[in-house]
Amino acid sequence: MYYFRVTIAYKGTNYFGWQAQSIDTLHETKPTVEGTILNALKKISNYQRCTISAASRTDGGVHAQGQIAKITMPEEISPEHLLMGLNSLLPVDIRILKCTLSTKDFQPNRGSLSKEYHYYFLASPVENVATSDIALHLPVNRNEAFDPMPLRAACQLFVGQHDFYNFSSRDKSIATSVREVFYCDIHEANFSPLVGNMYYLKIIGDGFLRYMIRYLMGALLELDRGRITAADIATYLQQRQERKLSPRAKAKGLHLISIEVPESMS
Repeated sequence: MYYFRVTIAYKGTNYFGWQAQSIDTLHETKPTVEGTILNALKKISNYQRCTISAASRTDGGVHAQGQIAKITMPEEISPEHLLMGLNSLLPVDIRILKCTLSTKDFQPNRGSLSKEYHYYFLASPVENVATSDIALHLPVNRNEAFDPMPLRAACQLFVGQHDFYNFSSRDKSIATSVREVFYCDIHEANFSPLVGNMYYLKIIGDGFLRYMIRYLMGALLELDRGRITAADIATYLQQRQERKLSPRAKAKGLHLISIEVPESMS
């Protein structure tokens, strides 16, 4: 068998998450990113068995610029030809950015040092059609400028090691809901002349629970609307509660930016 480490970018709008929903990916009723890539791999390998495992199983509608994955192929092929072959077969909303030789022992879903996510939102009276599928629209009064400072201050509450039980889905399969956030802040995004008033939550941590970032962003949105206070967020970080502090933010604003994996693992 031959092993490859790949970096993948995708727009999650048309996919029901990363993870394949069926063993027979050629007949998925709900398309997934993993299933779509596997179908391309099967064509390259003449329908022999191939596998791909990712460092993060993003949910439906979530996007990625730096997903890390391991591909296992039964036939020898150069990384350059595999990259070109996959990109020629994949739809335009999935791209292999980088492909290098790897080892059998490389496990991308284990031992990552950190993961960085961004959650993009547009603070404007009217939604921008250029970003409607990749950013949340936060309606603001036409006569008032958006003030990110209260959200920036609240972001600092998330930094450090906390029990994020109240800010994640209930999952009995995990050993602990304690995670460490290394960095959390709100930034203004200036990546296109087509878009103004775009902001994003930048968050880096040792790992994230399911829906954790969307619940954190949901709390920040409720704070901006005046429905909760920073003290409420602090309380929910300190004491487990039965009721959620806020709804989780929509998936479309969430982007997996990068995953740091030790070079010795690949």
